[in-house]
Amino acid sequence: MKDLLVRWLKFHLVGGIGVGVQLAVLALLVSGLKVNYLVATAAAVETAVLHNFVWHERYTWRARPSGRRVDLLLRLLRFHFSNGLVSLAGNLALMRLLVGTVHLQYMVANVATILVCGLLNFALSEWFVFR
Repeated sequence: MKDLLVRWLKFHLVGGIGVGVQLAVLALLVSGLKVNYLVATAAAVETAVLHNFVWHERYTWRARPSGRRVDLLLRLLRFHFSNGLVSLAGNLALMRLLVGTVHLQYMVANVATILVCGLLNFALSEWFVFR
């Protein structure tokens, strides 16, 4: 149980940094480059997913090494098909609702979507990706 709590805390530390990465990419694309907020959201989520995978592999679940390169690639694919899919679909759907329908400011809406997706992503990482 203690190990699970430690991984939970590490997961959220890495995720917190990933939030910064995602929000920075989103702001750059929307405010700086005038990219549509949904396209920018998808790019920002993918950047954060890749960032988080690297740090989860090297820090959060370091005690569960992937071994061979092919195992690392398979783990990355599992991460994308679980966390990546939850994050991308959840962010796009909620951003469309919160920005497009409710008219929240896009950065506020993105923070809310990240929080919603976080719980499910930890469970998927713990019991599917880094098993």
